[in-house]
Amino acid sequence: MKLGLSVASVGYHYTAWRLPDVSSVGAMDLQHHIHAAQLAERGRMDFLFLADWASLLNLDDPRIARDREHAQLKMDPTLVVSALAAVTERIGLIPTASTTYNHPYSFARRMASIDHISGGRLGWNMVTGFNPEEAYNFSHDKPVPSDVRHARAGEFVEVMQGLFDSWDDDAFIRDKTSGVYFDRSKVHFLDHAGDHFRVRGPLDVARPPQGRMPIVTAGVSDNAMELAARFADITYGGQPNIAAARSYYSAVKGKLAKYGRTPDEMLMMPGIQCYIGRTQAEAEDKFARIQALLDPQVGVGHLILNHFPDLSGLPLDEPVPDLTMTTDMMESRISGREPALTLALIHRAKEERLTLRQLFDVAMCGFWSLGLIGTPTMIADTMEEWFATGAADGFNVQPPYMPQGAEDFVDLVIPELQRRKLFRSEYEGTTLRENLGLSPRPSRHMHPLEPPLARAG
Repeated sequence: MKLGLSVASVGYHYTAWRLPDVSSVGAMDLQHHIHAAQLAERGRMDFLFLADWASLLNLDDPRIARDREHAQLKMDPTLVVSALAAVTERIGLIPTASTTYNHPYSFARRMASIDHISGGRLGWNMVTGFNPEEAYNFSHDKPVPSDVRHARAGEFVEVMQGLFDSWDDDAFIRDKTSGVYFDRSKVHFLDHAGDHFRVRGPLDVARPPQGRMPIVTAGVSDNAMELAARFADITYGGQPNIAAARSYYSAVKGKLAKYGRTPDEMLMMPGIQCYIGRTQAEAEDKFARIQALLDPQVGVGHLILNHFPDLSGLPLDEPVPDLTMTTDMMESRISGREPALTLALIHRAKEERLTLRQLFDVAMCGFWSLGLIGTPTMIADTMEEWFATGAADGFNVQPPYMPQGAEDFVDLVIPELQRRKLFRSEYEGTTLRENLGLSPRPSRHMHPLEPPLARAG
């Protein structure tokens, strides 16, 4: 199986920063990222994944206590991975960037440069950006509609990949005797004119070492799944159970043939968050310790974000009233999460007569993806079942807190996976594509099945 380490500030639990052994500076400290990257590399993981969005969230809504969370501050992940490339050797590096709020020429230039800096270890988590706060920062008064965002994203990727092929791999002669630096016949103008972009090219960076860096996508909407089937090398799922994961796995891979692709050209890597102990009791103690730090103000706000009514006036230790399943709950998707998860919480609150404090515990443990509390053997058992039965090709590991949560996974779970021959003991290659087992992507100018983009008329 394939494994990535996903870094979201100092952890995926909302109160990770309050643990005494977790840095409160976190994502603003380069050493935090260096430690994470070198730890993932020590575990022979495929990549370090940096989540991102280009805004602060919900500061204009006083009901949502964003001032009590750690994930608001972060550095530009493309700059972070450029620095990480200098202190690592094999680990892949995957920053997040939006196609809605970048331009394909400047972005292709930056990403091709980092792929050279890293020796071919760069990937890209492609997002389209749906937060209102991001829209406000980029001259929009509301989020761009989904159909428009995804159409722009498709054209963005086509342009970027065309720019990557500006130079043939053997274009550079660099003959000091003759004075010829490159073969003019092996440099290509793109001359793209589309609905969203006009880009002449060529790119002023040599072809990236990987040709095309692996693309990661996520999302459960029809538009998101079509975009994944068309372009993604990795799909980062968020399914909390094996049945949902199998359904998503088959649904997305079932669309690949439409784009002339085979199932082995895409890796499905759902998120997994683990609390790991050498005994079950130790794992449960780690979970209980961080859950005890949950702030009711943060809890109320996150229930509102997930389409619950404002419950701030209710007593913490009395059962919540019966909650109505509104049309908004039924139809909305928040952060790529299925509304079914919100509905399941409402049903559980009613059936188990959960208090408001208990509802926070359930809703905010971070288990919107696969969540496990247990021993390395128990966790490896679950991962093996998902891997062997068509639910996953690997996992993007989401530590609840950093660095200890990641260290537990590397030191306790990975050796168990290696013992079962489910995970590598050494890297297979030097580039991210090689280590992911993805086939090389020759230049479209050298490949008879992939002609150049047509020049504008």
